Amino acid sequence: MEIAARHGWDPALYAAHAGFVPALGAPVLELLAPQPAEHILDIGCGDGVLTARLVAAGAHVIGIDGDAAMVAAACERGIDARRMDARALTFDGAFDAVFSNAALHWVGGPAIVSAGVARALKPGGRYVGEFGGHGNIAAIRVAVRSVLATRGYRVEPMETSYYPTAEG
Repeated sequence: MEIAARHGWDPALYAAHAGFVPALGAPVLELLAPQPAEHILDIGCGDGVLTARLVAAGAHVIGIDGDAAMVAAACERGIDARRMDARALTFDGAFDAVFSNAALHWVGGPAIVSAGVARALKPGGRYVGEFGGHGNIAAIRVAVRSVLATRGYRVEPMETSYYPTAEG
Protein backbone atom coordinates (compact mmCIF):
# COMPACT_ATOMS: atom_id res chain seq x y z
CA MET A 1 0.00 0.00 0.00
CA GLU A 2 1.19 3.51 -0.75
CA ILE A 3 2.49 5.36 2.28
CA ALA A 4 0.19 8.21 1.24
CA ALA A 5 -2.89 6.01 1.40
CA ARG A 6 -2.22 5.31 5.10
CA HIS A 7 -2.10 8.98 6.08
CA GLY A 8 -5.75 9.92 5.64
CA TRP A 9 -5.02 13.39 4.24
CA ASP A 10 -7.45 16.18 5.12
CA PRO A 11 -7.73 18.72 2.27
CA ALA A 12 -8.72 21.60 4.58
CA LEU A 13 -5.80 20.98 6.94
CA TYR A 14 -3.46 20.52 3.99
CA ALA A 15 -4.55 23.86 2.50
CA ALA A 16 -4.21 25.59 5.88
CA HIS A 17 -0.82 24.16 6.86
CA ALA A 18 0.90 23.10 3.65
CA GLY A 19 0.06 25.96 1.31
CA PHE A 20 3.78 26.44 0.81
CA VAL A 21 3.96 23.16 -1.14
CA PRO A 22 2.16 24.39 -4.28
CA ALA A 23 3.88 27.77 -3.93
CA LEU A 24 7.28 26.07 -3.97
CA GLY A 25 6.09 23.99 -6.93
CA ALA A 26 5.87 27.02 -9.22
CA PRO A 27 9.46 26.62 -10.52
CA VAL A 28 8.74 22.96 -11.24
CA LEU A 29 5.75 24.04 -13.35
CA GLU A 30 7.98 26.48 -15.19
CA LEU A 31 10.41 23.66 -15.93
CA LEU A 32 7.54 21.57 -17.29
CA ALA A 33 6.41 24.50 -19.49
CA PRO A 34 2.93 23.11 -20.21
CA GLN A 35 1.60 23.90 -23.67
CA PRO A 36 -2.00 24.35 -24.82
CA ALA A 37 -3.66 21.09 -25.86
CA GLU A 38 -0.91 18.91 -24.36
CA HIS A 39 -2.03 15.83 -22.46
CA ILE A 40 -0.43 15.83 -19.00
CA LEU A 41 -0.61 13.35 -16.12
CA ASP A 42 -0.17 14.84 -12.63
CA ILE A 43 0.96 12.14 -10.21
CA GLY A 44 0.07 13.04 -6.62
CA CYS A 45 -2.26 15.86 -7.59
CA GLY A 46 -3.47 16.30 -4.02
CA ASP A 47 -6.17 18.96 -3.77
CA GLY A 48 -5.50 20.09 -7.33
CA VAL A 49 -3.95 23.52 -6.72
CA LEU A 50 -1.00 22.96 -9.07
CA THR A 51 -3.08 20.79 -11.39
CA ALA A 52 -5.43 23.74 -11.90
CA ARG A 53 -2.46 25.78 -13.11
CA LEU A 54 -1.73 23.13 -15.74
CA VAL A 55 -5.36 23.31 -16.86
CA ALA A 56 -5.19 27.12 -16.92
CA ALA A 57 -2.24 26.81 -19.32
CA GLY A 58 -4.59 25.04 -21.74
CA ALA A 59 -3.42 21.47 -21.12
CA HIS A 60 -5.70 18.45 -20.91
CA VAL A 61 -4.83 17.08 -17.48
CA ILE A 62 -5.61 13.95 -15.51
CA GLY A 63 -4.59 14.10 -11.87
CA ILE A 64 -4.11 11.00 -9.76
CA ASP A 65 -3.71 10.66 -6.02
CA GLY A 66 -3.84 7.81 -3.52
CA ASP A 67 -6.17 9.63 -1.13
CA ALA A 68 -9.93 9.76 -1.79
CA ALA A 69 -10.46 13.03 0.12
CA MET A 70 -7.72 14.80 -1.84
CA VAL A 71 -9.13 13.47 -5.12
CA ALA A 72 -12.57 14.79 -4.12
CA ALA A 73 -11.06 18.21 -3.36
CA ALA A 74 -9.35 18.25 -6.77
CA CYS A 75 -12.61 17.29 -8.47
CA GLU A 76 -14.32 20.20 -6.69
CA ARG A 77 -11.85 22.47 -8.54
CA GLY A 78 -13.04 20.98 -11.83
CA ILE A 79 -10.00 18.72 -12.21
CA ASP A 80 -10.32 15.31 -13.86
CA ALA A 81 -8.88 13.60 -10.78
CA ARG A 82 -8.86 9.89 -10.08
CA ARG A 83 -7.86 7.74 -7.14
CA MET A 84 -4.99 5.62 -8.33
CA ASP A 85 -1.85 4.07 -6.90
CA ALA A 86 1.19 5.60 -8.63
CA ARG A 87 2.69 2.10 -8.75
CA ALA A 88 -0.22 0.83 -10.85
CA LEU A 89 -0.57 3.35 -13.66
CA THR A 90 -2.97 2.09 -16.33
CA PHE A 91 -2.00 4.47 -19.14
CA ASP A 92 -0.15 3.50 -22.32
CA GLY A 93 1.38 6.22 -24.49
CA ALA A 94 -1.33 8.67 -23.48
CA PHE A 95 0.61 11.72 -22.29
CA ASP A 96 2.92 14.35 -23.73
CA ALA A 97 4.20 14.96 -20.21
CA VAL A 98 4.06 13.54 -16.71
CA PHE A 99 4.35 15.95 -13.79
CA SER A 100 4.73 15.33 -10.07
CA ASN A 101 5.44 17.76 -7.25
CA ALA A 102 6.17 16.82 -3.63
CA ALA A 103 4.48 13.44 -3.92
CA LEU A 104 6.74 10.61 -4.99
CA HIS A 105 8.66 10.45 -1.71
CA TRP A 106 5.38 9.15 -0.23
CA VAL A 107 5.25 6.25 -2.71
CA GLY A 108 7.32 3.11 -2.39
CA GLY A 109 8.67 1.19 -5.35
CA PRO A 110 10.46 3.86 -7.38
CA ALA A 111 11.39 1.40 -10.14
CA ILE A 112 7.74 0.40 -10.59
CA VAL A 113 6.63 4.06 -10.66
CA SER A 114 9.35 4.94 -13.17
CA ALA A 115 8.32 2.08 -15.46
CA GLY A 116 4.70 3.23 -15.28
CA VAL A 117 5.69 6.81 -16.10
CA ALA A 118 7.72 5.63 -19.10
CA ARG A 119 4.78 3.53 -20.29
CA ALA A 120 2.31 6.43 -19.84
CA LEU A 121 4.38 8.81 -21.97
CA LYS A 122 4.06 9.18 -25.71
CA PRO A 123 7.33 8.70 -27.62
CA GLY A 124 9.45 11.79 -26.99
CA GLY A 125 7.36 12.74 -23.95
CA ARG A 126 8.89 14.36 -20.91
CA TYR A 127 8.76 13.83 -17.17
CA VAL A 128 9.28 16.59 -14.62
CA GLY A 129 9.12 15.65 -10.97
CA GLU A 130 10.21 17.05 -7.63
CA PHE A 131 10.41 15.16 -4.37
CA GLY A 132 12.46 14.99 -1.23
CA GLY A 133 16.01 13.67 -1.39
CA HIS A 134 18.25 11.77 1.00
CA GLY A 135 18.27 13.35 4.45
CA ASN A 136 15.08 15.33 3.82
CA ILE A 137 13.49 16.21 7.19
CA ALA A 138 15.93 13.88 8.98
CA ALA A 139 16.68 16.48 11.67
CA ILE A 140 12.96 17.01 12.24
CA ARG A 141 12.32 13.28 12.60
CA VAL A 142 15.20 12.93 15.09
CA ALA A 143 13.98 15.93 17.11
CA VAL A 144 10.37 14.69 17.26
CA ARG A 145 11.43 11.19 18.29
CA SER A 146 13.75 12.63 20.96
CA VAL A 147 11.07 14.90 22.45
CA LEU A 148 8.51 12.09 22.52
CA ALA A 149 10.97 9.65 24.12
CA THR A 150 12.04 12.12 26.82
CA ARG A 151 8.39 12.65 27.71
CA GLY A 152 7.89 8.92 28.19
CA TYR A 153 6.11 8.12 24.94
CA ARG A 154 6.89 4.84 23.29
CA VAL A 155 8.50 5.70 19.98
CA GLU A 156 7.68 3.26 17.21
CA PRO A 157 10.00 3.01 14.23
CA MET A 158 8.99 5.63 11.70
CA GLU A 159 7.81 4.53 8.31
CA THR A 160 10.35 4.91 5.62
CA SER A 161 9.66 7.18 2.72
CA TYR A 162 11.58 7.25 -0.54
CA TYR A 163 14.31 9.86 -0.21
CA PRO A 164 16.92 8.85 -2.80
CA THR A 165 20.58 9.67 -3.04
CA ALA A 166 22.22 10.70 -6.32
CA GLU A 167 22.93 7.00 -6.87
CA GLY A 168 19.27 6.05 -6.43
